[in-house]
Amino acid sequence: MNTTHFALSFQPLLLNTTELFNDSVPTNRSTDGFCEQVFIKAEVFLTLGIISLLENILVILAVLKNGNLHSPMYFFLCSLAVADMLVSTSNALETVMIAILSSGLLVIDDHFIQHMDNVFDSMICISLVASICNLLAIAIDRYITIFYALRYHSIMTVKKALTLIVLIWVSCIICGIIFIAYSESKTVIVCLIAMFFTMLLLMASLYVHMFLFARLHVKRIAALPVEGVPPQRSCMKGAVTITILLGVFIVCWAPFFLHLILIISCPVNPYCVCYTAHFNTYLVLIMCNSVIDPLIYAFRSLEMRKTFKEIMCCCYDMSVG
Repeated sequence: MNTTHFALSFQPLLLNTTELFNDSVPTNRSTDGFCEQVFIKAEVFLTLGIISLLENILVILAVLKNGNLHSPMYFFLCSLAVADMLVSTSNALETVMIAILSSGLLVIDDHFIQHMDNVFDSMICISLVASICNLLAIAIDRYITIFYALRYHSIMTVKKALTLIVLIWVSCIICGIIFIAYSESKTVIVCLIAMFFTMLLLMASLYVHMFLFARLHVKRIAALPVEGVPPQRSCMKGAVTITILLGVFIVCWAPFFLHLILIISCPVNPYCVCYTAHFNTYLVLIMCNSVIDPLIYAFRSLEMRKTFKEIMCCCYDMSVG
């Protein structure tokens, strides 16, 4: 998926975000005379990238700072935050580079542009795979807390969670390298689409099973002596939170995957071309996902909200002091 070709014309298989930047400048052009273009300025991508970067850094700092958040689920959320940062900053940086090159402020040869393009595309691929894998890991973690509550701390230790996170990122980097090596092949896009729907099906199965049998499991452990918030209630709250995260992920990424499907299945159909012509809109949705996720953490977790406030107050005191 070459996205910054200045010397090459648009190819149906590719996701060309050079046109994304060119389309951010209002013109009267339309696709085949019936498809209205949506023009998004480069500043929008840059702003979303900065907001996402700051928000997700705040999430990571909160988990590191608060010992109560040193649990597998929150470490997986940290890993998801890194993936969110990667996709939003890579899109923002790519847009900035396109703006600089288009304005003539920097002149480099096409071969180097191709390498930069591959790096940015690889980062997006890595972040996509990492997001899906981390969401699946969190789903499995929540599944264990609900169905194997008494054995949870022996099944899912912090060490195992960190090892799993490392394996996820190593696998994602390998996917990124493969993506660069076979970037011109339809097989890469087919694999991405297949992985997306396979992971979603697996996660949906876990969540359906969770919510169908959670009440039965709650009754089984309700008589156990516990202090503070009943663990079954907090486990279910965690499952609901991750379900919301998954729902937002699907809403924000689904248009992008439909774009990929149409590129492969009907690259010359005028209606498909019209849909794929709005690729910059789908990129904005993807970046919005990275902005929304930290807000979900804050809204759903009192502990996270408290830590966010502490960090922001500390930063404010340092700035005025």
